[in-house]
Amino acid sequence: MEKLNSLLMNDTEMPMFLDYYELTSGQANFDHGRNNKITEVYYFRKIPENLGGYMVAAGLEQVIQFIKNFKLSKEEAEWLKKSSNGALTDDFLGYLQNFEFKGTVNAVPEGTVVFPNEPILTVTGNSIDVQLFETYILSIMNFQTMVATKAARIAYAAKDRDFLDFGARRAHGRDAAILSSRASYIGGAAGTALVSAAMKLGIPYSGTMPHKFVQERESELDAFREYAESFPKDAVFLIDTYDTLKGAKNACIVGNELRKKGYDLKGVRIDGGDILQLSRQVRRILDDSGFSSTKIIASSDLDEYQIDYFVKNNAPIDIYGVGTRLDTAANYNSISKKGGVSALGGVYKLVEEEENGSVVPKIKISSSDKTTLPFNKQIYRRFKNGFMLEDIVDTPSHNDYKKYQQILVPVIKEGKLVYDFPSLKETRNYAKKQLSCLGEEYKRLEEFESFPVKIGKDITDAKNRIIQEKLSS
Repeated sequence: MEKLNSLLMNDTEMPMFLDYYELTSGQANFDHGRNNKITEVYYFRKIPENLGGYMVAAGLEQVIQFIKNFKLSKEEAEWLKKSSNGALTDDFLGYLQNFEFKGTVNAVPEGTVVFPNEPILTVTGNSIDVQLFETYILSIMNFQTMVATKAARIAYAAKDRDFLDFGARRAHGRDAAILSSRASYIGGAAGTALVSAAMKLGIPYSGTMPHKFVQERESELDAFREYAESFPKDAVFLIDTYDTLKGAKNACIVGNELRKKGYDLKGVRIDGGDILQLSRQVRRILDDSGFSSTKIIASSDLDEYQIDYFVKNNAPIDIYGVGTRLDTAANYNSISKKGGVSALGGVYKLVEEEENGSVVPKIKISSSDKTTLPFNKQIYRRFKNGFMLEDIVDTPSHNDYKKYQQILVPVIKEGKLVYDFPSLKETRNYAKKQLSCLGEEYKRLEEFESFPVKIGKDITDAKNRIIQEKLSS
C-alpha cells in the first residue's frame, strides 16, 4: 500500500520552502564569485481595496525562526543535485549545507501600525544568503499582516464587544489556519476555535455545538439537556437549527433546569437568518425569562462591515464569531458587494550593495508604480499629544530626526539574535496600544484619510539621479 503523506513541513524541512530561481541565481553568483554584501527590504506599495488606510505588521517571529535555522540536509542536497541534473553543483550545495547567516536584520516589532512604501523588514548580508529568504518572508509577512489588519478592523467595528476566530475550516490550508489564528489574536481577536492554535500559541479557545449535535437527538430540548449535563459551567446553545425563536425558548427551559443545579445559562448562538432582528427578539425572550446576563453570540459570514452595521443599529450581540472573511483576510465589502483579490502585494527588493568598500544605491525601474526606493532605511515617526502625526522614511541614523521615534529595531546583528521576542499576549497589547495612537480619521472603515508618509531627500535625490543615469546610458 502506498504510504500516505500529510505534506506538513517540520522545522528541518523549512529551508526547501523557496523558489527555484533563488537557487539558480545563487548558483550563478557562486560560480562567478559574486557575493557582495547587500540589503533587501520587505515592504508593500499599496493597501488592498477595502482594507482601510493602515496595516498591522505580523509574522516576524516565524521569519526569524526560518533565517536562524536555514541549512540544507544531506538528503535535500542530494535530491537537488539529482533533480537539477547536476546544474546545482556539489560545491554550491555544500555551501547551503554549511549555511550560517552572519548578517543583520532590522524590523518593526509585530503589531506595529505601518503604511505603504515603509520598510517593514530589512536584511543585510551576503547576496546569496539574503536572496534565499525571499519566498518565505513574502509568504509569512504578507499573509499574517493581512489577517492581523483584518482583525484590527473587526475589533474597531465591534467596539467593546469581543470577537473570536472561527475560520480554520475556510482558511487556505492547515498552516494558514494556525497562522491566521495567531495573526487575528495580534490584531484583536479574543480567542480562537482552533485547538491546535490554542495549544501551540497559548491563545484562549472556545466553542459551542454544531447543528449536527442537535439533529442527532429526538428534539432540540434533548440536545440542549445532554449538552448541559456534560458542560454545566459552560452551557452555550446553538439555537437556529430549526426555529431560532423556539430555540431561544428551549434554551431558557434548560437554563432554568441548570439554575436548580446551581449553574446558569452562559450563552446562545445565532448562526444565520436576519441576525439583527433575531438578536433583538432573542434578547427579549432571554430577558423576559430572567436570563438578562446570558450572552448572545452571532456568526455566519461576518466581517467588519456587517459588525459595524449591527453595532450602529444597537444589536444586542455580545460576542461575534468571525470565520471565512477573517482567515482569508477577505478584500470584500459585504455591504457594497465590492472587492478585489485578497492578497497583500508585499515585495522584497534590493536597495543597496557594497562595492569596493562603498555603498552603492540600487533601484528597479520598470514602471512608475513599481520603481523602488534606494538605500537601507529607517522609519522616523512623529507624535503629537500621544497620536501619530507623520512618518518620514530616510536612511538610518539620520541626524535630522533625532527627536523622532525610530520604528525599526535590531533583531539579528552579525548573525546573533539580539531581539527579545515578547509573548503573543504582549504583542497583542502592543498592537492595541499602537492602534490607540492612530487617529480616528485614519481608522474609519470607509472615507478614511491617508496617513502622511514622507520620503526623505537623500533617498529621493538618489532615486532621481539613478533613473536619469540608467535611462540615458
